[in-house]
Amino acid sequence: MDRRDFLRTGGLALAGSLATGSALAFPSSMGGALGGKEADKRAAVSSAMIHFGVSEGDLKKILAVALEKGGDYADLFFEHTLTNNISLMDGSVNRSYSNIDYGMGVRVLSGDQTGYAYVENITLEEMLKAARTAARIASSNKGKKPLNLTAKDLKQNYYPVSSSWEEISLKDKIPYLQKLNDRIFALDNRVHKVQASQSDSTSHILFCSSDGVSYYDYRPMVTLGAVCIMEENGKIENGYAARAYRKGAEFLTDDVVEVLAREAVDHTAILFKAIKPKGGEMPVVMGAGGSGILLHEAIGHAFEADFNRKNISIFSDQLNKKVCNEHISVIDDGTIPFNRGSVNFDDEGVEGQKTYLVKDGVLTSYIHDRISAKHYGIASTGNGRRESFRAMPIPRMRATYMDPGNVKEADIIASVKKGIFVDNFTNGQVQIGAGDFTFFVKSGYLIEDGKLTQPIKDINIIGNGPKALADITMVADNAKIDNGTWTCGKDGQSCPVTCGMPSALVSKLTVGGEN
Repeated sequence: MDRRDFLRTGGLALAGSLATGSALAFPSSMGGALGGKEADKRAAVSSAMIHFGVSEGDLKKILAVALEKGGDYADLFFEHTLTNNISLMDGSVNRSYSNIDYGMGVRVLSGDQTGYAYVENITLEEMLKAARTAARIASSNKGKKPLNLTAKDLKQNYYPVSSSWEEISLKDKIPYLQKLNDRIFALDNRVHKVQASQSDSTSHILFCSSDGVSYYDYRPMVTLGAVCIMEENGKIENGYAARAYRKGAEFLTDDVVEVLAREAVDHTAILFKAIKPKGGEMPVVMGAGGSGILLHEAIGHAFEADFNRKNISIFSDQLNKKVCNEHISVIDDGTIPFNRGSVNFDDEGVEGQKTYLVKDGVLTSYIHDRISAKHYGIASTGNGRRESFRAMPIPRMRATYMDPGNVKEADIIASVKKGIFVDNFTNGQVQIGAGDFTFFVKSGYLIEDGKLTQPIKDINIIGNGPKALADITMVADNAKIDNGTWTCGKDGQSCPVTCGMPSALVSKLTVGGEN
């Protein structure tokens, strides 16, 4: 597949009736074992083994079978994820569901071959069958190697939890959705309907590899969002606001409810005044925050090393070459505290880290997993990520953003005689080989004689990655991460990510508007 989808999801697709509870509750003390002393690390991994019903001897046996056909490397990925969702419609919380995902995957690497198999029934017999299946897919004539497991040192926990989702009930969450609904209605008498949802998940990950690496990771996630539907003189508009973090139940506060309510109302109200501008090629000022979709689509996917090692990406021959203005630096970061895209460890046992993709205008790194890093003879950047135990890891972005510049947003806008300002986006996609991208703008403004004038809505921005990057001529000092519910799709896998950037001027992009 050469097309990648990037969606700002709202989690509003709902099913089931009111439900409560969870099974397979994980010891609440596990989260506290992260990042502690050597004994704590071993205790966390040992507790995880107990939870998944395996011993160190079992893990070594499975890895040995995975390598019995001569594979170079093997790893095991155990996952237990509990997901809860509640939704509000027509003024009351009336739907809820919970889901438990539980299983493990076995991956074997042999040269360029990858064997992968997974099981949902974690018994030694089933896991050994999966290991043999993966081994047959990726085989060679190399001999076996000894296996020793050592708990991985967690240098920092980027998403510590004060109150785990397992510790609160459905009735504790309902008031926040009700408050969000009531506050949105109170802010504007044109509000006709509100749809709101809150979801949370807790993932318990146990990983071990034939390199001797083992770790346990406790991964929380929460989203809260609302769609505001307004009616004015028979005309209906809708807007959306949401937040998503790797946080526990401490996320739910009256403050976040107030911020989301005002944002949802503001995003909707402006649309009654908005028009579709005339289309064509013009300067575009990307507002701070969600404009990071430009980085994600224009260059992020094309920097993923699997596309570059296969010479699919348009940037395949651009490493260590200047690709844009020397004042631009682009980062992919897995270390932002509580960020939706952050990782203590990626899904291959590599620590979360901050990676400069572009430094002072020069392409300095691709986005690597274990396979691509070996191909280039470097260390992985910690971007080997997977949707679940059912899928093998591939190079994926985490939080992709741009360093701040040295001018004011107002000065950038003032420099544009005729163009548009955009700051509210929904989705996008990119053609990896050609570098052509498009994304949808929910709202923004016309820029006329250096001033924001008429609101605009529902337009597409179309461009080419390398050209758009090269055409960024001004970058403001107001860098911002958009902590919305961004989800990235690649090779059939969805992955939580975030994006951000300061306001920036792209001197020329194609705007799809009215004729």
